[in-house]
Amino acid sequence: MPELPEVETIARGVDARVRGDRIVQAWFGSHHEPFKIPPLRQAAGLEGRRFLSVHRTGKHIVCELGSGDQVDAQWIVHLGMTGRLLVTSPDAPVEPHCHARLTLSSGRELRFIDPRRFGRLEFRDLTRSARFEGPGAEPLTIGREEFAALFRHRRLSIKAALLNQSLLSGVGNIYADESLFRAGIRPRRRAGRLSRAELERLRQALRHVLRRAIGLGGSSVSDYVGAGGERGFFQLRHNVYQRTGKPCCRCHTPIRRILLAGRGTHFCPSCQH
Repeated sequence: MPELPEVETIARGVDARVRGDRIVQAWFGSHHEPFKIPPLRQAAGLEGRRFLSVHRTGKHIVCELGSGDQVDAQWIVHLGMTGRLLVTSPDAPVEPHCHARLTLSSGRELRFIDPRRFGRLEFRDLTRSARFEGPGAEPLTIGREEFAALFRHRRLSIKAALLNQSLLSGVGNIYADESLFRAGIRPRRRAGRLSRAELERLRQALRHVLRRAIGLGGSSVSDYVGAGGERGFFQLRHNVYQRTGKPCCRCHTPIRRILLAGRGTHFCPSCQH
């Protein structure tokens, strides 16, 4: 599933390509799973509006739309496990699992493709509905005290806590593993028993890893590509994720994989305590 760096990369790429463009026509496929709002209502709301900006909130891509110069609607895209949001030319081949095609006044198209159909599309008329807000705190900007308070008295493992979107919005399996490695913390440790110094080390590690991954366009370990179809490069810098049995880059101890919180979890048994 695309995580915060991948979603941020796509949001920035879409924003650079469609900001100011007007939606001339909106086409939606027949599968009902991707639609939180019925497709006919989405099409009616989207057509005629312009993209004023596109940004990330948690793991969601939020398109700020307006009939004029003021934001009066949002189109919210969650990529799910295999979703892609691509800006392309109208004559580009249409993939079999394309569920939405927005024709733009510039002549380009914005397409949502999702083979497994776990992604979701939602239109919000802000004259009738509240703005979309992420479920948890923003990992890139959260402060020391707020971060420590998230985990106070938590009995679950620190890995499971990092994946809890109601606590931190946007962190997934890849960046939880990589951040815990950088902070030197074992993923099985109980979140509520970490010292304040360890939590601050984890906060700084998480911010560093996420920013580095954004700078490299995210991790292309499965279906993920950017808004123009380009792959990311952070997978070449992974220290533990999907490196089971390979030597740790610091101490050469083989990386271990365990199942934790229902997810494959990678760590160095020597460097992480």
